[in-house]
This record gives sequence, structure tokens and C-alpha cells, in this order.
Amino acid sequence: TIKKITFHEGGHLKFLKHKTDGLDKENFTYNYSVVEGGPLSETLEKVSYETKLVASPDGGTIYKISSKYYTKDSTEIKEEQIKAEEEKTAGVFKAVEGYLLANPDAYN
Repeated sequence: TIKKITFHEGGHLKFLKHKTDGLDKENFTYNYSVVEGGPLSETLEKVSYETKLVASPDGGTIYKISSKYYTKDSTEIKEEQIKAEEEKTAGVFKAVEGYLLANPDAYN
């Protein structure tokens, strides 16, 4: 299934389409690919993410994520481009985390 997420006006993203590649509830993993919009440029075919939630020593949760960038041709992706996208992804995660911590009834 491919889902489209539309962002608010004035943001740096207009929309993105993502596809679920895998979900393992027992091991707390979720893998997905952005296949249109979002971080994709004219040179990127897709960006795939592998995410995992693991217990932290203090009783909380650690969110681990890795990404793979797939180009449409042999174009090389610059490290600063990858770093910029990782910072944007971390910003979105922090915003969601902040909202959920402030509104615990939103996910119960």
C-alpha cells in the first residue's frame, strides 16, 4: 500500500508518498520507503528506512533508524545532502515525540 501524506502550507515539504516494506510487531521494527515527494529529488528513485525500537537502560525507549538512498542513475549523493535530510527526519521525529509526550491520550 502506498500512502500520501500532505503537509501544511508554508513548510519545506508539500507531500510525500511512502510504502510499507515490512512490519514486525514482536521485534518492534517498521521498514518503509519514500517513493515520491519529500526528500526525493530528480536524482533519487527512493529512500528506504529501517526503524527499530529498543529498550533503554533507564526504562525508556531508543529509536534506531537507518536509511538507504537509491539513485535513478549513477549520480553520486553528496554527504551534506544526506546529513541535511537526516536532520529534517530527526526534527519531525522530535516534533511528534514532543506532541505525544504532551498529549498522552492521543495514542491510548
